Amino acid sequence: MIKHLPDNHSNNFIKLRNSLISSTGKAIGDYNMIEDGDTVLVCMSGGKDSYTMLMMLLALQERAPIDFKLIAMNLDQKQPNFPVHILPEYFKNLGVDYRIVEADTYSVVKEKIPEGKTTCSLCSRLRRGIIYTTAKELGADKIALGHHRDDIVETLFLNLFFGAKLKAMPPKLATNDKQNVVIRPLAYCAEKDIASYARQMEFPIIPCDLCGSQENLQRQKVKEMLQAWEREQPGRVNNIFRAISNVEPSHLADVNLYDFKSLTQAKTDDEDPLFGDIANEGAALSISSNDGTRIEFARNK
Repeated sequence: MIKHLPDNHSNNFIKLRNSLISSTGKAIGDYNMIEDGDTVLVCMSGGKDSYTMLMMLLALQERAPIDFKLIAMNLDQKQPNFPVHILPEYFKNLGVDYRIVEADTYSVVKEKIPEGKTTCSLCSRLRRGIIYTTAKELGADKIALGHHRDDIVETLFLNLFFGAKLKAMPPKLATNDKQNVVIRPLAYCAEKDIASYARQMEFPIIPCDLCGSQENLQRQKVKEMLQAWEREQPGRVNNIFRAISNVEPSHLADVNLYDFKSLTQAKTDDEDPLFGDIANEGAALSISSNDGTRIEFARNK
């Protein structure tokens, strides 16, 4: 069996792990991501984020006051030199139910996208369709993706700069066909903490080689911008994330969200909002584990 702790784990590692578990449980509780009796399809790419997500969900599965099932899934896209043995072996050693789905999206992407152009958009759409289909076949109630807090903030700026939209990645959403519910359990977790945890756990990381080195991707530029801001003023990225969950429509300019035309006198909800702290807002249920980790969850539907 794969251990949940590295052999040389320290008190700092335990604190980091407990913090990630607590943040994951908090996000799940705040957005009612997982409910009693759910089957959760855990999408595994072989990167640090998906490994961490699986370990957090396994830890919460042991401690949560609800019962839910996990099925790990990896999509083998037939990329050249993809190490097909790594994830199946890892899942078997971990003792977790899993599915490996084979689909040659690599050839499709290479055929459709000109050399040197970004492949991520088409690759993502193809993966999404296969994941949704697999979830239906397995009877999964939720599809868990490994996006974290920094991914969500980066997406906000990508949509702002290049799409003229105030839009990010929601922690939970229904798919366009209303057939699946997608959740992001790591929504409250910082990438640097996930990276530190993954290094100490020594996960067998599988790099994405489909797109090659696409260093000029706009997402990478936004990431570098945010990292520079964080160095200049630590905590800025978290403040931006908090702002996403603390929206005041009357102080924006979207006539579809707020009835500006009918506004003739001040209303209570037009006042400047207090700056709430998502980390301190209540969840449906709060428990403490034996090691002192605080976990918050939602109960039945």
